[in-house]
Amino acid sequence: MIKRVAIVGASGIVGRACLNQLMISGVRVIGFSRRKPDLPDAPHVSLDLMNAKSCREILADYPDISHVVYAALYEQPGLIAGWRATEQMSINLEMLDNFLTPLLGPASELQHVSLLQGTKAYGAHIRPMRIPGKEREPRVPHENFYWLQEDFLKSRQSGTSWRYTIWRPQIIFGHALGAPMNMLAAIGVYAAFCKADRKPLVYPGGASAPAEAIDADLLASAILFAMEHESCQNQTFNITNGDVFTWENVWPRIAESLGCDQGDPQSMRLVELYERESDWARIRHQAGLQNHSIRRLVGDSFHYADALLNTGSDRSPPPALLSTIKLRQAGFHKCSDTEDMLEKWFTRLTAMKILPSAGFSPS
Repeated sequence: MIKRVAIVGASGIVGRACLNQLMISGVRVIGFSRRKPDLPDAPHVSLDLMNAKSCREILADYPDISHVVYAALYEQPGLIAGWRATEQMSINLEMLDNFLTPLLGPASELQHVSLLQGTKAYGAHIRPMRIPGKEREPRVPHENFYWLQEDFLKSRQSGTSWRYTIWRPQIIFGHALGAPMNMLAAIGVYAAFCKADRKPLVYPGGASAPAEAIDADLLASAILFAMEHESCQNQTFNITNGDVFTWENVWPRIAESLGCDQGDPQSMRLVELYERESDWARIRHQAGLQNHSIRRLVGDSFHYADALLNTGSDRSPPPALLSTIKLRQAGFHKCSDTEDMLEKWFTRLTAMKILPSAGFSPS
């Protein structure tokens, strides 16, 4: 029985989506993160996961936590280089330890922990991966905080009754302010600049390979499903929308969703847009947007976008594709059309006054 769900990293893309969905479902839930998520009426407690003493003191007030969704993540500034940095790996392990350990006393109510990984589990960021990636494969030898967290989780579970589910999502699409890997924010701000400059929304990347996505709302549904189904206990699952896309092929739908004209592809690095803060302030004013700076809205996501779009290269990167057969066999069958998902999120973000509306025309 779910008594109370703790969403750790509630201000991030996955955490925010889970918090929102559980609130809608009527599940008793509490979000933990340093920053409050921009979600109206969300139950939230500010928590610094790097402070073990603070974690112990705050979690003592929540002895009824029965389920944990651990979606917190530490990324070094600049993003990409940090993926292989031992310091980043150690910090991510410490954060999990600081939160989980106080919940494991003699009076613990803990029943289930959901832990987030990703396709880097298959070494896709260091070498071409086996296609498709399958959960039953041996670990690809490389240093990764995923393994540190997974081994810690399993070691603390030994001899206890609580269970876990580990998730390996593809590129996650959703909303969060300042997230380091948010393609929606990166593309949306880029589109706003194209409109302000009275230019078409040209595809700025290089040659692409087939890719997969996961809607944050769909991922949240799967996480909730796994809490309640025995078939998902002590298991690891890949998860995607269920289809495949290339960036060039979905770009027309992106342009249409954002009310932009299209032009011929032209390579440009989106990280250069960090320098246009004064222009963004003018766009915000004219479009009536919420008062977020570029960095506050996008975080390090321009770095992420340049990497995913393969900017500056005329050679397609090795594909990173996952099998989702195991999750379907466990009983979760929901899926999402990636182009429809993109339109849904851009429509939602314009309604929230995060991005300019499709009809925005600069004066």
